[in-house]
Amino acid sequence: MSKKNLAILLRARMRSNNPSKFSLSQFPEIQSNPQENHSRDHIVQNSNDFGTTGRVYDVVRETMHSAISASKTGVLDITLNDFQEGYFSLSLEDREKLLLVLAKEYDVNREQVRELVKQYLGLETPASDDDKGALSSVFYRIERNLRHALRPTYEVLFERLNTHPGGLRFLSILRADLLSILSKENTPSLRTLDSFLKEKLGMWLSPATLELHQITWDDPASLLEKIVAYEAVHPISNLLDLKRRLGIGRRCFGYFHPSVPGEPLIFIEVALMETVAQTIQEVLWDNPPIPENQATCALFYSISSTQPGLAGINLGKFLIKRVITLVKKDMPHVSTFATLSPIPGFMQWLLSKLSSQSRFAEDERGTQSNSPSSTFSEKVLLPEEEHALMTLSDESSSGSNGMEVLLNLLSVKNCDWATSPRLLPVLEPILMRLCARYLLQEKKRGKALDSVANFHLQNGAMVERINWMADRSEKGIRQSGGIMVNYVYRLENIEDYAQSYFGSGKIHASPGIHSRL
Repeated sequence: MSKKNLAILLRARMRSNNPSKFSLSQFPEIQSNPQENHSRDHIVQNSNDFGTTGRVYDVVRETMHSAISASKTGVLDITLNDFQEGYFSLSLEDREKLLLVLAKEYDVNREQVRELVKQYLGLETPASDDDKGALSSVFYRIERNLRHALRPTYEVLFERLNTHPGGLRFLSILRADLLSILSKENTPSLRTLDSFLKEKLGMWLSPATLELHQITWDDPASLLEKIVAYEAVHPISNLLDLKRRLGIGRRCFGYFHPSVPGEPLIFIEVALMETVAQTIQEVLWDNPPIPENQATCALFYSISSTQPGLAGINLGKFLIKRVITLVKKDMPHVSTFATLSPIPGFMQWLLSKLSSQSRFAEDERGTQSNSPSSTFSEKVLLPEEEHALMTLSDESSSGSNGMEVLLNLLSVKNCDWATSPRLLPVLEPILMRLCARYLLQEKKRGKALDSVANFHLQNGAMVERINWMADRSEKGIRQSGGIMVNYVYRLENIEDYAQSYFGSGKIHASPGIHSRL
């Protein structure tokens, strides 16, 4: 093994020993939960400099106040360093306490806002042009003061950290902690703090500040190890797998920021192919790749973020558009830009729908009356699907109706249905129709319910095709019944499709997808 290979392997194995969310056969210690990693990797377990836990918290809280109120540049730099180091020394519980203090005690000064609003409303509209000049300065002054008063005090801390070495990375870790806390308890003050910080990070991470870099096998081992560790869609199984993804017929691009050197904020993997792939096996395992000069399709098959604290900030939108522009420039013969994407919410939605509708059907049978059906009751299955499923009913998949049979089949822990020659021909048309419904019709606040679908649709893609048994991995079967979807980016329609989706929630899809409904 070369030094480079060894360095990647050792670095991967030296990461935290917490169990991985996904199984990586060659790298069992790599974690697939970056949010947990960032929180725990930056906690100093034994901080002798600060003394007891209570004392640590008090010192860090005081340092935070100094970082907000300090005015001298030399003192401020030292204070910001001390605050970052102190924050990392806190336990997760003390971080939560500190963030609550930041959110509540350094928020907007509402008394001042009330007073300024009262003054503003008390001003009378000038009756003549002569009065306008005199009153204009008063209006402008109060408006200026009101704008200033509506800015929370913690904005000072965020802006100072953003310009401080390592500060942007620190803010990302701080927001990851915020998101972790909010996932357990939705505290209004912390939610407001998170919303404000997210807005600031989105502003500071504009495309103009980001550098696009093609990641290759010749990059430092420390960077390649991060690609292995943070690949969130299709885990990298070994070094040969990694080398193949960076080799001929493949591309990997990352967005980098000067404040986070040597680590992409987000990266995308691309396969150069003759046609749009229908299965992930074609992309990851089929050998050898075609000569690049024969490729007509650039297929985006994985996009992963390395910073949990940047969740909700759509860096992927800018990355995809930059990569399309770059590939089109370097390879004019590539005319199709598509994805092979997972459908992570499909099975969860389907099992929940089948469970609730089965209960409604059981309740209606129990009443034994002619009362009308519940408002929430619906026919999930077509009559012919109901009949086909009832013919499958046996000891392993019993049920009084088709929905119960389907629910019992799909709920089996070992997912035997996905390898059964008897079940697959019956389940394929049913699951494909329901998947098309899920992608095109199931919405939340007027937008696609599925998170990956929402991401690509808001970027201007259209739903082109769904593919049966495209991902036979355990994760693929459990998340989406093995189904994957191709989204296509048509260069001439990207902006129009994005605007219509944002404006009215319209989802553009091919006739083939609509026919499944």
